[in-house]
Amino acid sequence: MLRLPDSLRTELKNPLGILLKDTSKENISKHIPKNSYVITVGDATTEKMLSFGFVPSLQIVDGYEQRGKRIAPQSAATKLECENPAAQITTQSMDIIKKAMSLTPPVQILVTGEEDLLVIPACIMAPPNSVVLYGQPNEGLVIVPITNEIRNKTQNLLDRMT
Repeated sequence: MLRLPDSLRTELKNPLGILLKDTSKENISKHIPKNSYVITVGDATTEKMLSFGFVPSLQIVDGYEQRGKRIAPQSAATKLECENPAAQITTQSMDIIKKAMSLTPPVQILVTGEEDLLVIPACIMAPPNSVVLYGQPNEGLVIVPITNEIRNKTQNLLDRMT
């Protein structure tokens, strides 16, 4: 189990990819290449994409939005579950993400705990031609096209967790 050290908290507040303040369907669509493997992390992000008629390939949700309990987004995805306490990344959650990526999409992982940090292993393990989407609280939506540079950056973050 990896814990988030205080030294990384500020660094993780910076978006890993493109921060979209305009989260309209048209604007988001412009940033997602056709036939991408789309990974959403977060209930509001997943729900927004589903409401636009996009079914993300992998949906990582926890039934919470900005610390408030809510109903996890409903989709016809294969359901998996894992435990991942706040400010941590568990071995179980990394194994489940890897398993989810080997299944036929769409797959939804329901996290007991908190899914925020799972953006990191999702970026590391994402298949080629992937895009990771997650919310930047009170700012907008972050779209991360997966490149070797992003994989290296997120691996470096993971390596610095304790």
